Amino acid sequence: MEEYRDETKDMEEREDGREYVERKRWVFFGLPFTFTKYRVNERVITINAGLLNTTENDCYLYKVQDVELKTSLGERIFGLGTVACYTGDNTHPQLYLSHIRHAKEVKDYILHASEVARRKRRTLNTLNIDADDIDVD
Repeated sequence: MEEYRDETKDMEEREDGREYVERKRWVFFGLPFTFTKYRVNERVITINAGLLNTTENDCYLYKVQDVELKTSLGERIFGLGTVACYTGDNTHPQLYLSHIRHAKEVKDYILHASEVARRKRRTLNTLNIDADDIDVD
């Protein structure tokens, strides 16, 4: 058990300074001609979108429940991918990091960092089942 704790501590220290900054890209040639920027670090996922009217969306990593990597044929040809994060966030239950480079690496990082963040905060991974939508006869 002590060996597992030391391994987890080493992973946390290695991941502490890591941050990914990616731009949404066109699928055609993978060119970054969009105004959407993604930033992922050990605490939060931030999505900045827009040129004149900008929107900033944040989601804490401990709220990420599942991560999925989606790649279409066009994305695979140009080395891109889309990372879908399913969260417990009320405003945005699904976050998409669309058409980014190094998508597999980013997905793996989010999956690992979200587990570390939950352990640090001592939270459980729970699902929002929307009890308001249930009809009682």
